[in-house]
Amino acid sequence: MNVRDLYHEGSDFQFEHEEIPLGAPTSYSLTHDPKHMSFVLARYKFCAKMLEGRKSVMEIGSGDGFGLPLIAQAAGHVYCLDWDERHIESIRRRLGKHFNNVTPMHFDINDKAPDIKVDAAFSIDVIEHLDPAREAVFLENIISCLPHEGVLITGTPNVSASQYASACSEVQHINLKSMKTLKELMERYFENVFMFGMNDEVLHTGYAPMCHYIWSVAAGVRKRPAA
Repeated sequence: MNVRDLYHEGSDFQFEHEEIPLGAPTSYSLTHDPKHMSFVLARYKFCAKMLEGRKSVMEIGSGDGFGLPLIAQAAGHVYCLDWDERHIESIRRRLGKHFNNVTPMHFDINDKAPDIKVDAAFSIDVIEHLDPAREAVFLENIISCLPHEGVLITGTPNVSASQYASACSEVQHINLKSMKTLKELMERYFENVFMFGMNDEVLHTGYAPMCHYIWSVAAGVRKRPAA
C-alpha cells in the first residue's frame, strides 16, 4: 500500500474543483476575527437542522451567504433576501452556479412583503438592527409569506451580553432582546414558541441571562397578532 498513491486517489479530484472566494464581510472576519466564522456557521447549522426537509425556506438578511450552503443542502429551495444589493450580487457571482435551488433577492422586507410563499423563514443577526418602530411591520411581512403551520426561527445576541459588544455591534444593535422579550414578541404572532440559548458554537437550555446568543423557534401562525 503506497500512502502517496492513496493520498492522490482521495484528494486530487478536489483540486479540480473551482475555488470559491468568500464574500467581503466573511473575508474581513477571516483576517480580523476568524473565530467568529465558527460561531456563524454553528448558527446556520442549527437552522439547517431545524429546517431539514422543508420544501421552501426564506432567509431574511442573508448577508454575503456564508452559511447559505448549509441551508441549501437541507431544504428544497431557499429564497435569500437582503436589502444591500452588494450582498445579493456577491451571492449570485460566487455561488449562483453551484447551488441551483437558491434564489437571491434584493429586497427590503421592512417596506413590504415579497410575493413568495414558503414553508419556513429564518433570520440570523437581523432583528437587533431593526428600528423598533418598524418591528411589527417586519414580522407581519415575513408572516404573510407563511402558511398557518409555518415556522419562523430568529437568532439574535442577548441584551445581557451587550456590555461585551464590539464597537461595530454597539452602534448597530439598537433593538436587542432578552430571552423573555423575544419570547413575548413571538408569542404575539405564533401559537408555539420554543427558546434556546447559545454560547459560541454550543446550543443549550441554560440560564438565560448567561447566554450570549438567543433563539426563538416559533410555529403555528396566529390568525391575528395577540394584544
